[in-house]
Amino acid sequence: MQLDFAERGFAYAQDGPLDMRMNEQDDLTAADLLNTYTEDEIVRVLRDFGEEKFARRIASAIVEQRSESPFSTTAELVELIRRSIPAAARRTGRNPSKRTFQALRIEINDELGVFRRALADALELLNVGGRIVVLAYHSLEDRIAKRTFAEVTTLKVPRDLPVVPEHMKPKFRLVLRGAEKATDEEIETNPRATSVRLRVVERVAA
Repeated sequence: MQLDFAERGFAYAQDGPLDMRMNEQDDLTAADLLNTYTEDEIVRVLRDFGEEKFARRIASAIVEQRSESPFSTTAELVELIRRSIPAAARRTGRNPSKRTFQALRIEINDELGVFRRALADALELLNVGGRIVVLAYHSLEDRIAKRTFAEVTTLKVPRDLPVVPEHMKPKFRLVLRGAEKATDEEIETNPRATSVRLRVVERVAA
């Protein structure tokens, strides 16, 4: 729920301090990142974690603006992003700040690294008959879940092998083929479910 609290700095629709730390005991804030990362480092963050096609333009504008005044609030960043991208891109209907805020949040909290480690640990700890259900809210998370589940459910022996040794059979099976999306009814009740992708695996062997 911290994503909705303006004082935590996650929301681009509300002004607040550029924080974005999930754990407030961590050192790096969004303001620190914007004020200290090199232009190339900012480009990497925006491209890798936000899939932002205007990453270079935004990063260049950030470096130029911080030389005059360091960043401290979300409103400053939102305004800079609005100025940095082409007018046509601002008329797409989606808030142009969404991708940049997502990218900064992921970088600051190592969200994808934490997710990879947590998913691997969960698979290791799961009992036979137990299931892991992943709800991914953007493509980067979903890609990790998809690849991880494919890795543990794929038979890694030649297809024409007459007998597959028990120890070589996958220890997990896919409960769903592909990802399940939210229904129209769910989305109407909870618009945030629009982007969600649900994947499930079950442990079938110890």
